[in-house]
Amino acid sequence: MRGLLTALGALLIAAGSLFALQGAGIVMWPAESFMLREASWVTYGIAIALIGVALLALARRRRR
Repeated sequence: MRGLLTALGALLIAAGSLFALQGAGIVMWPAESFMLREASWVTYGIAIALIGVALLALARRRRR
């Protein structure tokens, strides 16, 4: 279960970071993405990444 939480948390952090960077117009890949330069995706991306951080914290806490 810890491994699953860790993997899911890391995936959410990576995806959320990508979404936020695309929304901010920093990462312009893929060029046809609907998320590029859309401020709402910065908010969504940060929220998704924070959920990932929470899952990583939960996985770390379960180890003790």
